[in-house]
Amino acid sequence: MKNRERKVFFTGFGGQGIIMAGDILGRAAAIYDGKNATMTQNYGPEARGGACSSQVIVSDSEIMYPYVDEPEVLVCMSQEGYTKNIGNLRAGGMLIWDEDLVQVKKVHPSWIALRVPATRLAEGMGNKMMANIVMLGFLAAVTDVATPEALRKAIQESVPPATREANLRAFERGVEYGQAILRSRAKTEGN
Repeated sequence: MKNRERKVFFTGFGGQGIIMAGDILGRAAAIYDGKNATMTQNYGPEARGGACSSQVIVSDSEIMYPYVDEPEVLVCMSQEGYTKNIGNLRAGGMLIWDEDLVQVKKVHPSWIALRVPATRLAEGMGNKMMANIVMLGFLAAVTDVATPEALRKAIQESVPPATREANLRAFERGVEYGQAILRSRAKTEGN
């Protein structure tokens, strides 16, 4: 069986934890799922508010090129990030966006398109800064890039100790939301 690289591209703006989300996903896949993973990042000169992205590749074998040019999964947490990167999403790919921050005008018929109120869910839990972790939970529910167990472990070691429990709750909220979306889609497709 031919190896398949899983390519995930997170995009947003500085301060949303985009780089951290990519780091957690890569760490989960490499350390806890036993895969090969690369993570590259890109951000503007501004510490907060500027465009940034995190690119993660997960594979069973050696990764020869660490940059994501045609992502399989594009996770958008800002309008600018969506506008700049939507043209790169491969046919048959998955588009995931924060529905309160990104307006998607047209979806290619071959894409799986899923919107998530990640920032609103995080705010409802008391801290909108955990929207990236909600998004990772959602990603865990709707893809198999990394197992939920591996992501939980990577979150625990990546966030400050004082915020571990809150971040794990945010992750679980994202997983629950993703599972609910999958159930809803299955019902709709079953009718």
